[in-house]
Amino acid sequence: MIFLFVVMSKSLVIASGNVHKVEEFGSLLNGLGFDILSAKVCGGMPHVVEDGNTFAANSKIKADALRELVASDQWVLADDSGLEVDALGGAPGIYSARYAGPDASDEANRVKLLKELSAVPTGQRTARFQCVLCLIDPDGHTSYFEGSCEGQITTEALGEMGFGYDPVFVPTGYEETFAQLGDEVKSQLSHRAKAVENLRARFV
Repeated sequence: MIFLFVVMSKSLVIASGNVHKVEEFGSLLNGLGFDILSAKVCGGMPHVVEDGNTFAANSKIKADALRELVASDQWVLADDSGLEVDALGGAPGIYSARYAGPDASDEANRVKLLKELSAVPTGQRTARFQCVLCLIDPDGHTSYFEGSCEGQITTEALGEMGFGYDPVFVPTGYEETFAQLGDEVKSQLSHRAKAVENLRARFV
């Protein structure tokens, strides 16, 4: 008699409609035994009102909304992240994705940011990317993981890689923006990478 054993991998659905973000998570979570899936597998990311006043609150809102749609044995991962600029009192912060308006493009957000900082000298353009992940397991347990990346804001957009504020952010210790450094460096330094590093520690 021959017995066949089928190893079932875990499915993790990313609570985002941003294809770049899903690809980034796929790379960062490699090796953990998850099949990384886009929210498209359950009809797309549902519309949510991100009215929380912290990154953690907004990531939970997104995770909860997607959990209503996924299969009972699937995990859900949501993140809320943004850029905090010291000279702007921490703005754009939780409003980073919609800094220039509700449907603003990445370029529009960058243009507004650089305009707001036009009178701020180089040495005072300190900033950081912040990220909070919200993970919900199949039993409904919720965990949070945080990460940050310190740096400076440039006076102009530089580089063709990356997305969001990558072309105007130079991480501490480097002279090029994330959009110039590319995914390999960003995957080691970014706020999302640091948060995922903390998440990975849960499974090792």
